[in-house]
Amino acid sequence: QVQLVESGGGLVQAGGSLRLSCAASGRTASSYAMGWFRQALGKEREFVAAISWSGATTHFADSVRGRFTISRDSAKNTLYLQMNSLKAEDTAIYYCAAAQVLKLLVRQRDYEYWGQGTQVTVST
Repeated sequence: QVQLVESGGGLVQAGGSLRLSCAASGRTASSYAMGWFRQALGKEREFVAAISWSGATTHFADSVRGRFTISRDSAKNTLYLQMNSLKAEDTAIYYCAAAQVLKLLVRQRDYEYWGQGTQVTVST
């Protein structure tokens, strides 16, 4: 079992930045592919970014590419999402997810573990 706890969400003005963190604990938490998803009010949850187990490979949704960066610190078992140039449409609950595979994953159904989410609100 792996437990995931997100933090770092909050209220920010458009154009600002936030860094989300996802602390992973449990059995061999560092050996998991991980990702970020988000769900805006009234919409389905969508893919944001993913990173492979080693951290060597990353992938981003078109809507955030060039503005968001995903990274991980295996020593701390922590996943990060650096969000820059935030827009109102980035407002959502952000979830981190993990799966016991080495490769990068982009589909929600491939992830085994999910955090409880952290709210990000971008004001205009």
